Amino acid sequence: MISILERAQGAMAGLAVGDALGRPVEGMSAEQIRNTYGSVSNFVNMTPSGSDDTEYALLTGSALLKYGKAITSEDFADFWLEKVCSQTDSFVGAGFSEMSAIANLRKGLRPPQSGQHNHAWSDGLAMRVAPIGVIARGNFNLTRSITTADGMVSHSGEGIHSGVVIAIAVSSAMSGRDSERVFRDSISMIPVDSWTYRSMLAVQEIVNAHKFKPVREIVDCLLEKVAVTDYFYADLAPEAVSLAMASVLYGEGDFARTLLFAVNLGRDADTIAAMAGAVAGALAGYSAIPDSWKGAVTTVGGTCLQFAKGLNPYEMAEKLMKVAL
Repeated sequence: MISILERAQGAMAGLAVGDALGRPVEGMSAEQIRNTYGSVSNFVNMTPSGSDDTEYALLTGSALLKYGKAITSEDFADFWLEKVCSQTDSFVGAGFSEMSAIANLRKGLRPPQSGQHNHAWSDGLAMRVAPIGVIARGNFNLTRSITTADGMVSHSGEGIHSGVVIAIAVSSAMSGRDSERVFRDSISMIPVDSWTYRSMLAVQEIVNAHKFKPVREIVDCLLEKVAVTDYFYADLAPEAVSLAMASVLYGEGDFARTLLFAVNLGRDADTIAAMAGAVAGALAGYSAIPDSWKGAVTTVGGTCLQFAKGLNPYEMAEKLMKVAL
């Protein structure tokens, strides 16, 4: 029996592990990964570390610790102004959506206006919502409400829909449901006419129809169907989130199988793997993460967000459980 605490630790640690596994191949195509590594099966450098994905998840977690389940978009905006917008150093590795939101907040714009910009459909919300799924486990209305409040600071439209998918997936996994049920739950709270919903149905059909074929064939089918290769970067939320959830579906609750599938998709690999890792970690629990990977779950350096320096994803899970009670 996997305890709620172990699922929470698995979600937060799994996110950090996925971020570290995927970071060295971020921006590479699946073909480039094959040509360079054959297949990524472990950390490809000796000092694995996370990036903005982990630090922004710790930002959301820290906001939840301060304001609790009743947190509003105004609270999230105030927290960003205090912890993020006050930063004087550069935001190393920050995404376009986050930088646009920071600029808007600094100009005095508030949600939802702060989240209305040209890159509002990125995966920047989806990468940081695991703490919401942890504290709102099994309560999908609450999960969607908090995710929307967080998302309105930096995103709109598809960016928020995709964030809801990952938050609901973690919330569902925290309740002990299997990977197929988690996938179905993850799209239950978003519009059926959205780009995100259509991408999710597409990857579900591919994984279910081809799950016994070689991984390379499944990967190529998925990327052909949902990857937007004529866009200038791979962080489009409907693409990245659907690929992350395809990895969850393929992994069938096995943490390592899920993460390695996600990493070898390439594209926005660190974020895809971070999202998949959060869901798979909640499904399988912290003990299911290979011991050799747990070394990546350390206090973060604050390379993107200065305020996050010294925070630890594993320790954050324990604190979030107090909010969840």
